[in-house]
Amino acid sequence: MLFIRSLIFAFLHVTTAILFSLLGVLLWPFSFKVRYKIISQWAISNLWLLEKICGIRYEVEGRENIPEEPCIILCKHQSSWETLALQVIFPPQVWVLKRELLWIPFFGWGLALLKPIAIDRGAGRAALNQVVEQGKERLSSGYCVVVFPEGTRIQCGKMGRFGIGGAKLAVESGFPVVPVAHDAGKAWRRHGFIKYPDVIKLVIGDKIAIEGQTAAELNQQVYQWMEQKMTLLEGHKPVLQTREKQGVQRG
Repeated sequence: MLFIRSLIFAFLHVTTAILFSLLGVLLWPFSFKVRYKIISQWAISNLWLLEKICGIRYEVEGRENIPEEPCIILCKHQSSWETLALQVIFPPQVWVLKRELLWIPFFGWGLALLKPIAIDRGAGRAALNQVVEQGKERLSSGYCVVVFPEGTRIQCGKMGRFGIGGAKLAVESGFPVVPVAHDAGKAWRRHGFIKYPDVIKLVIGDKIAIEGQTAAELNQQVYQWMEQKMTLLEGHKPVLQTREKQGVQRG
């Protein structure tokens, strides 16, 4: 039964992605605000499908910590679920992501319309500079910037080393950081097809001011917060995943 439910969701997930991507192409002449409002309905509809078909619900702790001003969201990356949920929970946002995602037919077209910061993760300092320069522009335009500091999805019970990009953007832009932890990997596993009925818990931390901190200090502060919250969510301290297994990440 889990396989059948997951198959139905997968079909609708892909079908709706194609439909919204084509709709997004038609919306190209409109402003980013209009494009985002309409295209992000895909995330809303897919969270609804997850609940109705697969029995996956979610609870949010700390909504009051979402600031009124734009911020840098540093989020745990376990699953594809959080890429949907962040669009529903937070104000309009753009994402730092690997540029290869824009090459995916249909899905990449819609993604490109949402002004992502698409980096070449092998470009080293050039990618880091891109995150900072384009991130400042997006924040100044009134949009949050989402960064997955681990650089890739990490399975339950583990944490990857944090890239410096999100923290450096915060320090150089002056905009605050909001950390986010969750346990979505238990219901929608990394690279997993089967969706398991469960209640995902997402925790939004207090806004972190960056005055007087270096990027490295801020990065370490967020890492420690994330480690503490993941320990509470998963019932045990996450194991550090080695860089060889995690893959080289930048930004």
